[in-house]
Amino acid sequence: MEPQGKNKVALTDRKHLQVEGVRQVESFDEKEITLDTNMGLLYLKGEGLHITQLDLGTGKLEAAGLFSLLQFREAKAGGRARGKGVLDRLLK
Repeated sequence: MEPQGKNKVALTDRKHLQVEGVRQVESFDEKEITLDTNMGLLYLKGEGLHITQLDLGTGKLEAAGLFSLLQFREAKAGGRARGKGVLDRLLK
């Protein structure tokens, strides 16, 4: 997978996260957020997680909570590693 566009991850005091390069929110709850970014899938784990700002047009996401894990993984060839994205499921 070749990087496309800008990608940035900034975590402040393990409590405030800013991500650039987000293409889609795959899943989220208060313990885990999974993002499809232009650098692969980004898994965020912690406690009390919530998305405070999301703009897929610019690829920017902000989240808050107590973060314990940030991990990138390559997306599977031919598509995303998980099922439909959150917006696809909500807009059924």
